[in-house]
Amino acid sequence: MVDLKGQYAGIKDVVNPTIQEIIDNASFINGPKVHEFQKNLETYLGVKHVIPCANGTDALQIAMMGLGLKPGDEVITSDFTFAATVEVIALLQLTPVLVDVNPDDFNISVDAIKKAITPKTKAIVPVHLFGQCANMEEIMKIAEAHNLYVIEDNAQAIGATYTYANGDKAKSGTIGHVASTSFFPSKNLGCYGDGGAIFTNDDALAHTIRGIVNHGMYERYHHDVVGVNSRLDSIQAAVLNAKLPFLDTYNKARQSAARKYNKALEAIPNITTPQVSKNCTSICEDCDCHVFHQYTLKLNNVDRDGLVKYLNSHDIPCGVYYPIPLHNQKAYKDTRYNEADFTVTNQLVKEVISLPMHTELEDEQIEFITNKIKEFIANN
Repeated sequence: MVDLKGQYAGIKDVVNPTIQEIIDNASFINGPKVHEFQKNLETYLGVKHVIPCANGTDALQIAMMGLGLKPGDEVITSDFTFAATVEVIALLQLTPVLVDVNPDDFNISVDAIKKAITPKTKAIVPVHLFGQCANMEEIMKIAEAHNLYVIEDNAQAIGATYTYANGDKAKSGTIGHVASTSFFPSKNLGCYGDGGAIFTNDDALAHTIRGIVNHGMYERYHHDVVGVNSRLDSIQAAVLNAKLPFLDTYNKARQSAARKYNKALEAIPNITTPQVSKNCTSICEDCDCHVFHQYTLKLNNVDRDGLVKYLNSHDIPCGVYYPIPLHNQKAYKDTRYNEADFTVTNQLVKEVISLPMHTELEDEQIEFITNKIKEFIANN
């Protein structure tokens, strides 16, 4: 699904010396490279504060801790996403409120958010799924009207741009009150281990979070807030710092691959290719509204599991993100949920399939993959 070896081959002359520098000076935790990466990412995003941490799941948990959410507070989020989003809500003894998504971009439904708000609601967590922003303009309006926090889960969309109705633009992760991201190796900006970060423009919140990530300390052995041990190590920061200047190039390569996939597959009536935001006219050369962490198709009257087996038999990897809705996961089942409220998600989990998507995809590979898909559909 990703070619990290191929990507590394193109940047090893940049990456290797910076890793060796860390080893030579033994600045493994909170060293200069961590602070350098933090500053460079702040500049790239146009956000006041980036607080690095150990992984994306920690980032989301720490963001919620920083906001001071209390047990029993309700947090609305998407039913169609990876479990980490709801996992941290449960770990903090908050009440997860899962809602349905849009059928076109797979992001959280604004109408579903509105219906789910109660007096106990304190926050909304929109997940920018597969590389495209949720409808942040409307979500922020809802949050303002109901005095709610917005925590962007930006793990899959770093580098994406959100376009407002008036044409203004903002980087994903810089719109809500706070955001989290993951630097897991397969992400669009990935390190060579685990890593994450929190973004915010709120000075006071940033100060609180900086204490939380380091055992609640601002001064050594003085614990002012309840914290955790969640720090981005210097080697991972060095890798990310080396890769950050290539992020836009990587995203453009993903978009180029998506356009080629689209051209090969969009005429097939059984397939719906990925849809872009209503404020974005196309997957174009100068458009970064969708950065394609995943390239995900919807299949209509196609044996999805059979297609997976067929592709795998030809050494083509593929993924099903996600096969089970969160509201049906054993850990998160709740009698509050009504299946009628999840019609889109319940359909998507039967239809979606994600194809290989990374910076090193070649035209021959895309042609081979799409031809095999066409063969399977034609013969079944």
